[in-house]
Amino acid sequence: MIFFSQAQTDAYLLEDIHGGDLTTRALGIGDTHGRMAFYHRNGGCVSGIAVARQMLDSLGLNIHCQMQDGETAAPGQTLLCVSGNTAALHQGWKAVQNVLEWSCGVSQYMAAMLALLREKHPEGHIACTRKAIPGTRMLATQAVLAAGGIIHRGGSAETLLLFANHRRFLDNPDDWHSAVSLLRRQAPEKKIVVEADTPEEARLALRARPDVLQLDKFTPLQAAEIAALAPSLAPDCTLALTGGITLATLAGFLDCGIRLFITSAPYYAPPADIKVSLSPDAYGI
Repeated sequence: MIFFSQAQTDAYLLEDIHGGDLTTRALGIGDTHGRMAFYHRNGGCVSGIAVARQMLDSLGLNIHCQMQDGETAAPGQTLLCVSGNTAALHQGWKAVQNVLEWSCGVSQYMAAMLALLREKHPEGHIACTRKAIPGTRMLATQAVLAAGGIIHRGGSAETLLLFANHRRFLDNPDDWHSAVSLLRRQAPEKKIVVEADTPEEARLALRARPDVLQLDKFTPLQAAEIAALAPSLAPDCTLALTGGITLATLAGFLDCGIRLFITSAPYYAPPADIKVSLSPDAYGI
């Protein structure tokens, strides 16, 4: 599970409730007690539960039941239910609903991609890039991991990844061997990942024997050709496909010989449909 600080989850609340809930205050119902439950209308892999609980706990609410991140909800299943002060319930309502809808949308999309991949290749992996919607990186990471995906690169200082935009600044941009050798000397504890934009670049890159070669926007046929060539040029190199990999396109690449796919698509999945129900609780429990 990803650690979220109190300041981070409080910030999610403050986006919506910095002035409290005006309607509840105007109606004079804030000092009563009630219950609130969140339901997944359509079902699917869930995420954002731990964050939601932390947000609701900050409001002084009592959590009575909850699912866990990574579990699969049935249609209509309760994700989380709480009770407490009615003003606090209304302050938590939309902020928590937003977190759950977005997070569950990402986790279900990733789960669907993995189900498609692993039906044919049980050992396959899907990694998500760092190109998340600004401000959502932590929630996105939690949702991807909850669904069984992996994170391609958490930040630019986390791994070595040689792009064409790096190579253009070298004395000889086409000297892959020298570039890979330099990276190994300068960061000997890191694996060397390089990206190729064309089949010719991929062949040159393989001769330099990087640890990972990612093929950007290759067709299934081009990817298959490189996958067939790689064992003879760089037998220990892992191949990955990136660029345009989505739930809709993934099936077309399942026979190309590559088992690692890199994508940003789950971040832009439709939000899940999370229903929220609030009701009075005369006993205040």
